[in-house]
Amino acid sequence: MTTSEKETAAATPGQVGKAAPPAGPHHGSGGPAKESWWKSDANENARRNLGLVGVLVALVVIGIATRPDLYSDPTWVKNNIFTILQQASAIGVVTVGMTFVIIGGGIDLSVGAIMALAGVWATTVATQSFGAGGMIFTALAVGLGVGLVNGVLISYGRLVPFIATLAMMVAARGLAAEISDKQTQVSTSSVINGIATQRILGIPLLVIILALVVAAGWVLLNRTTFGRRTVAVGGNSEAARLAGINVKWHTLLLYGLSGLCCGIAAIMLMAQANSAQAAMANLYELDAIAAAIIGGTLLSGGRGTIMGALFGVLVFSTITNLFAINGLSTESQNMIKGAIIVAAVLIQEFRFKSVSQLFTRNKGATA
Repeated sequence: MTTSEKETAAATPGQVGKAAPPAGPHHGSGGPAKESWWKSDANENARRNLGLVGVLVALVVIGIATRPDLYSDPTWVKNNIFTILQQASAIGVVTVGMTFVIIGGGIDLSVGAIMALAGVWATTVATQSFGAGGMIFTALAVGLGVGLVNGVLISYGRLVPFIATLAMMVAARGLAAEISDKQTQVSTSSVINGIATQRILGIPLLVIILALVVAAGWVLLNRTTFGRRTVAVGGNSEAARLAGINVKWHTLLLYGLSGLCCGIAAIMLMAQANSAQAAMANLYELDAIAAAIIGGTLLSGGRGTIMGALFGVLVFSTITNLFAINGLSTESQNMIKGAIIVAAVLIQEFRFKSVSQLFTRNKGATA
């Protein structure tokens, strides 16, 4: 068996060693009964995504019912759609990285803190006259670097992902506060600040960046060896190791990818706020995890989609927008998000009974 064949087998551990299922009931034609498109396992992701589209439609209907004065204005509706997409842009980029980590059998609680550290460090560079290029390079380098440190702690330091990234969350926030002297760091770069207002063919640049990251994430997960190995490592790390995958190295790369996404998102968030501070991107880790879960990513690893995660982000952004136009508090939003997370985890637990893996060390990562 070739390495590629081994990886494919490892990526689908549930099918390895199983006998072919018995033929279904036969009809008069003598052939097996065909499973309907809607009920087939192959289209589970499509069913879930259509369900999330239904949720988005329901939220729009609620918005129309509660604020008909706003939704009766076509210009306001168009601008509000772009507002929702722009609000979803930074957290959407973070969620792409988070989805890879979770599919690979891990969790990253430090994404918001990494964004804060990258943003504060980048604005500090700008004040030293390194310009927009220096800010962008610094944000990406800090994000990637901290992500790789997470990967080293988990893969080679043999720490549980939950504990390692929780510790990094505290450390990164503390370092960001130290660097900024607990003060808001104002971005003086017109190039960076312009990212939030620039449009290309009428589409906000932030939305275009999100679309590019989502497209790249989809290709990486679905059309490359890296994606197949991610599914294999998250589904059964020991089988992945036996198939020839360097699980430690791959886990390291997953956390590096998550950190890089945080660096990109930090630039986007800085552009929207024209500043950075140690408290920025607060609770982004929970939003990213929630969006990934709602989109069908299995918390114990081995299953998930980038498009599902994107729909999850859009659902939460639409809820936030709906609360805002109706004057409801942030606390109410957090209560709703918390309830959604609990419901999604309970559904996964009943279906797969494997959420407890979150709090155990990935065996393959230390093999």
